[in-house]
Amino acid sequence: MKLTSSGDDGRTMTVRVPITIRERGGRKLILAPAGGSTAINLVTRRVDNAMVKAIAQAFRWREMLESGEYSSITELAAAESINQSYICRILRLTLLAPEIVEAVLDGHQHGGLSLATLMEPFPVDWRQQRAVLMISI
Repeated sequence: MKLTSSGDDGRTMTVRVPITIRERGGRKLILAPAGGSTAINLVTRRVDNAMVKAIAQAFRWREMLESGEYSSITELAAAESINQSYICRILRLTLLAPEIVEAVLDGHQHGGLSLATLMEPFPVDWRQQRAVLMISI
């Protein structure tokens, strides 16, 4: 990125910032250069919309089942026109530790954490979840 500015005295100053702009989840993400030796440590947030939507959907479906709106996953799957096994995998997200859910919603999850990772079986114990999912909170 190149920024050019003319001052009141007519002199021009150019500042070059070596960054990369990528698009993730429909949002633009600014990446600092790899191995850069800057004195400034940028705190980056990367909200993964797919993970946020899946977690929200999981809690919505759980509420529908617990309230009695649907009496079974089979009934819910038919109403939502979705495969039962998919609903079961998404519902597992309601078992995530609150710190993990909060980190995902705030965009502070570990860079390697993705929806595909969350869809894989994970431990029910919250301490083990943090270790397995490598959450840096």
